[in-house]
Amino acid sequence: WEQRWHPLRRQWVVIAAHRDARPWSGQEHAPAAAPAPAYDPRCYLCPGNARVGGAVNDAYTGVFVFDNDHPCVGGDAPTSTTHPPAPYAARPARGVSRVVCYHPRHDLRLAQLEPRRVVELLATWQQQHRELGGRAGVNHVLIFENNGEQVGVSNPHPHCQIYATNFVFPTIEQEAAACAEHYERTGGSLLGDMIAAELADGSRVLERRGEAISFVPYCARYAYETFVAPRRMVPSIAELSPGELEDLADVLKRTLTRLDNLWSMPFPYVMALHQAPTDGRAHPGFGFHIELHPPLRRPNLLKFLAGPEVGGGGFIADTWPEAKAAELRAVAGDVHHLDATMSEVSDG
Repeated sequence: WEQRWHPLRRQWVVIAAHRDARPWSGQEHAPAAAPAPAYDPRCYLCPGNARVGGAVNDAYTGVFVFDNDHPCVGGDAPTSTTHPPAPYAARPARGVSRVVCYHPRHDLRLAQLEPRRVVELLATWQQQHRELGGRAGVNHVLIFENNGEQVGVSNPHPHCQIYATNFVFPTIEQEAAACAEHYERTGGSLLGDMIAAELADGSRVLERRGEAISFVPYCARYAYETFVAPRRMVPSIAELSPGELEDLADVLKRTLTRLDNLWSMPFPYVMALHQAPTDGRAHPGFGFHIELHPPLRRPNLLKFLAGPEVGGGGFIADTWPEAKAAELRAVAGDVHHLDATMSEVSDG
């Protein structure tokens, strides 16, 4: 038993790796039996198909962005005319919600896209952040992907979502505060110091190419939790140069390929871009990075969030980060197990 400090979330993570081998008679998850088709006429994200609200998708051939038909925030969110009783409070949830389709093919994963397609996607993220983050009243831009049935996704078409909101999500608030405190105390970047520590140790580093890196952090909460980050500390993806963006795209693709190759199956995950708020305030020391939270700790077994996590607000990790990093380091990151680097023939 060991507690490890998570400096970005400012909380202790309990490492109890011996629990990974404990007897289990609960729910298990099997991979999808049949692969998805390249085109699904019932899919509301495939090119040319109608969506639930009646709009018809473009016959797109690259990245396709549209406003979400079922947004969680909106520009016309009403202000309540009634006041809840103390100690409760209410306020409008305003903003823009968008969907970003990675590719017209229904059956691909981000890890399977050819390199230029991944660069195109990251460039779209840049453009969306610049546009939405520059709007009055948008205090944060959250870009995220929920991937796999195990995290509740019903549509396998490769896509992510964007929430540009009048509020800042709590995790980003915590990180911004932790980074600012670290900067005031040391004059440096908290994420930058984490990366330096990971490079000095080396055992948890998965990919290091050019100006980007990926690693399983010392304080990983999920078994295969992974950070993907540029080497230069910037507040958002919008600040990266074209060269830095290409390196980040390369490392992201290779890291996701390692995950898929680990058990030769589509590895589920929640991916989120951690970016500084766009609320006009200074956020010194904030370091943009991408976090991958895969829920599986075995091919058919989820890391369930239960009493300690939901009830206690803490986290118990059932595995050693060093051991999980070693597993990922042992598999290839350059070629997907489905012969993934997509050729121009399959691209057509």
